[in-house]
Formats: sequence, C-alpha cells, structure tokens
Amino acid sequence: MIPLFSDLVMNKNLDFLSAVKKVLDRHWYVLGEEVTGFESEFSNYVGVGHCVSMANGTDAIEIALRSVGVERGDLVVTVANAGFYSSTAIHAIGATPLYVDINPSCMTMSVDALAEALKQNPKCVIVTHLYGQLANIKELLALAHAAGVMLIEDCAQSHGAVLDGQQAGSFGDAACFSFYPTKNLGAMGDGGAVVTNNDELAARLKTLRQYGWSSKYHVGHAGGKNSRLDEMQAAILRIKLPLLASWNTARRDIASRYNEAFAGLAFDALPTVNESYVAHLYVARVQNRDALRDFLKAQGVATDVHYPVPDHHQAAYTQPRLAGSMEVTESLCKTLVTLPCFPGMTDEEVESVISAVKKFFEQ
Repeated sequence: MIPLFSDLVMNKNLDFLSAVKKVLDRHWYVLGEEVTGFESEFSNYVGVGHCVSMANGTDAIEIALRSVGVERGDLVVTVANAGFYSSTAIHAIGATPLYVDINPSCMTMSVDALAEALKQNPKCVIVTHLYGQLANIKELLALAHAAGVMLIEDCAQSHGAVLDGQQAGSFGDAACFSFYPTKNLGAMGDGGAVVTNNDELAARLKTLRQYGWSSKYHVGHAGGKNSRLDEMQAAILRIKLPLLASWNTARRDIASRYNEAFAGLAFDALPTVNESYVAHLYVARVQNRDALRDFLKAQGVATDVHYPVPDHHQAAYTQPRLAGSMEVTESLCKTLVTLPCFPGMTDEEVESVISAVKKFFEQ
C-alpha cells in the first residue's frame, strides 16, 4: 500500500538522538535553550519579530484569539471546511464561530463572504491557508482592517508558502502554526506556535501560554493555560527547519506531476502549483469520489477525505451561526479526495498513483 504520508520516509537519516541527548544532558525540559533557539529561528524564517511556541496548534489558535481580546459571546469569522480545528478553539473560549463560504476554485475563504460577515461586527477573523495554499490574504486582510477587525492566519498546513516574497504567517495581526507530525514542518508529537510582529501581542501570548502569570505564581491575566512546547520537540524541529524548503519543493513537484497527468480527466485539482502552494495535501474534486477511493484501495493506494463533514453540520453544535449561503462548502465535502503527496515518495510510487487513477477513469 502506498501510504498517504510516511513519517518513516520523512525522518530517514535524520539524527534526532543527538538533539534529544543534548536535552537529557542539560536536565532542562521546558522553556529552555532549545525552545528559545527554535523560536528565534522560526520567527526569522517567517520574517516576523516574535515566535511564541505552544503545546499544539489548536492551543495556538485559542491563545491567539485570547491575545487579541476575543471573549465569551464574541463572534469570530471562520470557514467550515477546515476540520473543526478553529471551531474547537473558538468554542473553548465561549465565543461563537460565524461561518462563511469559500471560493470554489481555491477552497479558501471567499472575499465576498467575508465582506458580508463583517456587517455582523465580529471581534476577529481567522483565515485558514488550506491544503498548503495561501488564501486571498491581502484582500481579506484589507477588508478586516478597514472594518477595524483583527485577522489571525491559520498556517497549520502552509509552512513555507510565499506570496510576493512574503511568508505565510507574516500578513495578519498574528498567525498560528501546528507542528503535528504530518505537517510540512512536523515534530515527533504535538507542537504549535503563534507568530506576530506586534510586541504587545507577543507579551500577552507568553503570559497566556503559562497560566496567565504576570510573574511567577502571580496570575495577572484571565484565560491563561499550560501550553508549552517541550525542549525535545523544539530540538527536533530545529533539525527539520533547514530542510523545509527542499521538502516543499518535493511536494510541489509531485503535485505538478499529478496535475499534468490528470489534466484530461474529470479530476478538479487546485488550479495553481507555485510558491504560494506547499502541497501539504494534494486534494481534488471528483463526482464519484467514493467509487474512486474503493478502486484506489484495491490498487494499493491510500486516500482520505479532508474533510467529510463541514463544521456547521457537526453533531455536537446544533445551532451554528452562518453568514449567508454555505453552498460551496457543502457541495465540496461530498466530492473531495486526497492522494499521497509527501517528500520521499519514489518516482515509481508517484507513477503507480497516476496509473491507478487513470485506470479508474478508463473504466
């Protein structure tokens, strides 16, 4: 079976033991030299003034929302096709997601839908760069700021994506990253971070990730929690960060091969493979999606669906707040399929995926 992702292949020949041994030899496991070093290196990579690391990507979104002043009862604009991660963070605060529809081509937040949502006076907007593709961030940011609303980028799937020379995570008031093992930059466990150019936000982020302490054992800020990237994960991320650019190039190369091979089929992939797309997931729309998945499984090719249930249809929350029609979001959930696309895939594996997809459409 050709897997959707292989951490065995991704981590092959990387010396993590030396990095972990450094941590063990120091006997300092939380908020030490490795975390400080990674935060400095990652903020430089993204091109921002501050990186505040955290335990995971969902905590990063929640703490970022709190840092910009989101409180219980506030509205936060977000999309409903991105796996409920932003929704989880919003609900954790007691705020309310205000769902907007997406652009049918790139499957990220619709500019027109955001304009409509801003009429409801939300406190914040979360823009998700889905599948490794940058959203229309400049127009979305201009709309939000014109309305006096803060914007947070969700970059959990877009490490290293670039638009006009500017990195994902450097556009908004703050930006959140996940370092879950399958991400373009993944740890060997959970991890996350918030980056920002705002000094005051950075100070609040550091306070909120550690109980809300104003000083040790003195809780001066409400809404704090225990959410810290540990030293071992930071040490591993420091080894991987210099490899991120080449890994992203490998992902784009596979996506380009797929697009070229599938151009004549009823296989609607993301339209552009350039530096603004780091191919975290290779996703396409196919009308007979489930039949294709069954066929590829029989051919030894793993697939998945990202994501099968839109946030506003999740059973735990029965009265979602919507800003207009969700027609595009709802229709796409029924047709999406994800194919294997990760650094280390061999030419033979890529050709096997291509061959299997073509066989299905030849039937």
